[in-house]
Amino acid sequence: MKQTFMVIDVGLCHDCNNCFMACKDEHVDNNWPGYTGPQPRHGQRWMNIERRERGVYARNDVAYLPMPCQHCQNAHCQKAAPDAITIRPDGIVMIDMEKAKGNKELIDSCPFGAIYWNDELGMGQKCTMCAHLIDDKSWTPGMPRCAHSCPTDAMKFYVMEPAEFAEFAKKEGLEGYRSAELKNDPRVLYKNLHKYTKNFVTAGVLVKGDCFEGAKVTLKGKAGVVATQTTNFFGEFKFDGLDDGEYTVEIEGAGGKTSANTVVKGDSKNLGFLNLA
Repeated sequence: MKQTFMVIDVGLCHDCNNCFMACKDEHVDNNWPGYTGPQPRHGQRWMNIERRERGVYARNDVAYLPMPCQHCQNAHCQKAAPDAITIRPDGIVMIDMEKAKGNKELIDSCPFGAIYWNDELGMGQKCTMCAHLIDDKSWTPGMPRCAHSCPTDAMKFYVMEPAEFAEFAKKEGLEGYRSAELKNDPRVLYKNLHKYTKNFVTAGVLVKGDCFEGAKVTLKGKAGVVATQTTNFFGEFKFDGLDDGEYTVEIEGAGGKTSANTVVKGDSKNLGFLNLA
């Protein structure tokens, strides 16, 4: 059977919050019987956007991680409340509005903080992947409001056979956020996740005080060569997607050589300017 999947490209998200506002527009003061009750205007972020800055000025960047319910097939919330949490045949994880009443433990069961307590309803709520719209065939876009409103196509919705999507995910390099740790089998996967979860090493290369384009830069780790690049027009290089560890940067060009050692440990490294002798 075909299932629903969400793909979010961290490299294309620029924190416009259209997805957040579309979610509010769809759910605040709107009751969807059998799906969920009205979302409060304040205090709930069914489409929460996490932010992380990496590096040091002027070689720094900011990554944005939209964080809805991950619609896990091995859901921690379902383990905490098996009667109140159901997984539809299409993979969408739902909270039963009656069986979840009074169960505040649901809030803490989600490792992503994606379930919010509604005092008025006396129950937890979260992203439903707009299941009421997906089931309503008159909604011709056939997708959640968040994906429909994304101006950069950072957020896309798919209905595919699991085997077909698994092949697609492998080809596109999609990953689940913290899925290796949590073993949660999410239906929300990310592209370019390294921009949020990993780090980079960068620097500028100078020859006689000027930025030098075309220098060969080799990054080495304990196991050997990690990657190679050439410096750009501004004499800069950037090795991204790095795990924590010790690295050596070796640079060749204009008849000269230089090198620098650095340690990546939870943050990115801007090595400033390196002069080719």
